[in-house]
Amino acid sequence: MDNINKPLLKEKVQKEWVDYNAHMNDAAYALVFSRAVDRLMEDIGLNETFREHEKYSIYTLETHLCYLAEVREREPIDVFVQWLDYDSKRLHVFFEMKDQKGKRLATSEQMLMGMNMESRRPAPFPLPIKDQIQKIANECQTIKPQEAGRRIAIKRGNGIGNG
Repeated sequence: MDNINKPLLKEKVQKEWVDYNAHMNDAAYALVFSRAVDRLMEDIGLNETFREHEKYSIYTLETHLCYLAEVREREPIDVFVQWLDYDSKRLHVFFEMKDQKGKRLATSEQMLMGMNMESRRPAPFPLPIKDQIQKIANECQTIKPQEAGRRIAIKRGNGIGNG
């Protein structure tokens, strides 16, 4: 599996995703990246049947979105995923949204957690999912994207009252 060069998700900007500024609304970016997580779950074997049978799913613990360019109605967009890290029950992934020419439109760094749906508590990945995660992770690019691990701050001092 080539996670860098093959889109995980292909979409087209829907009319209802466009706001009063005539571009994709910030919430729509989150929706598209959420759909990419759903697709990622399918790729590692966490499909609907598995989730129902094993009572296991994935939750998003944290996400960091960067908006890099405007996206307009009906514009085709592709989402790519890069695996940054994983352990027994978490995935650290980085999504890139690009246009058809490969221009980066947005990124979303996410921490995902495996969850036992009966206890509603974190739980290690079931063996077939763990095996698929290891297989995919071993095939991934390891260069960390420049946006990964960023924090939000106004770069001028220690906060309120310094401006």
